[in-house]
Amino acid sequence: MTTHLDRLLFAQGGQCFFCRKQLPKAEASVEHLVASANGGTNDDGNCVACCKALNHLLGSKSIKEKMQIVLNQRGNFQCPGSGGIEPAVPPSLPPVATSVAAKAIPATSSGSAASLDLVIADLKKRGAARPRKVSTLTSTIKALLKQQHKPNSDVEVANLIAELQKRGKVVVTDGKVGYKLG
Repeated sequence: MTTHLDRLLFAQGGQCFFCRKQLPKAEASVEHLVASANGGTNDDGNCVACCKALNHLLGSKSIKEKMQIVLNQRGNFQCPGSGGIEPAVPPSLPPVATSVAAKAIPATSSGSAASLDLVIADLKKRGAARPRKVSTLTSTIKALLKQQHKPNSDVEVANLIAELQKRGKVVVTDGKVGYKLG
């Protein structure tokens, strides 16, 4: 008898549902499109196979929040797990880690300052819909910068988050983000 994960991987041709890269079973997990915590079922119509890192990132978010994460990738979806790119910012980002990363590209350069202003304006515009986790904030910033054709490397995004923390615009605690945008 095949397992639920085996059936999903078979139906998906051994590929991740989101990024379409080959997905070894050891790195795969079952993602509920409508999370179990939100009333989702375990039937195949509500489940897909994806990497464990993405499953963790999506967690029990609503289907709307999950779709936003996917759409923020602008058609070039890359899973954050070993089958794709590494997570841009560690789940728990202490100010010390970001200050080390910030030395790579000075946040005060005109390009970074413009990107920082862009990020702050976007976060203000989002109001109550601001990302609440560092991982979501990271993907949101990367998508925004990509849309504006600005540098959006992992280091650049980490620098921006570090600068937001330094200026007191965001507070990161245990991977969760709070805002003081004023």
